[in-house]
Amino acid sequence: MSVVIGWREWFVLPDLGVKQIKAKIDTGARSSAIHAINLEYDERDGVPWVKFQIHPEQRNSRKTVTSEARVIDHRVVTSSGGHRTKRPVIATTFTALGQSWDAEVTLASRDTMGFRMLIGREAIRGRFVVDPGRSFLGGKRKRKKKTSKK
Repeated sequence: MSVVIGWREWFVLPDLGVKQIKAKIDTGARSSAIHAINLEYDERDGVPWVKFQIHPEQRNSRKTVTSEARVIDHRVVTSSGGHRTKRPVIATTFTALGQSWDAEVTLASRDTMGFRMLIGREAIRGRFVVDPGRSFLGGKRKRKKKTSKK
């Protein structure tokens, strides 16, 4: 039996150093995508790698996480508006709703999008059932406690 997931959830990407990122679950999208900027390509022992920055918080470009990963492919992705772009694909660990699993994600500029991360159907197939009327079934955002000044 599959676990129920809401149309938006908090995810952790431990391999990328992302402690939490709000993601939209989009069963209309085949692949997942994360907002990545300043991509720098490199080769290690003949294997392609990419170094990039992530802004994990919506509407906040000050907080930046620098990550790197092995490039496993480049794919042409068609956006909902019909625009086609070639994107690097990486594999990373996703953690949400008490589960961790490996999935592929494309790196793309999502500055103008409402969510910094989009989870496509390939990443959740056989693992979750989406309830489009619910959100954050894995819990609310973990906020840092403010320290009082005395």
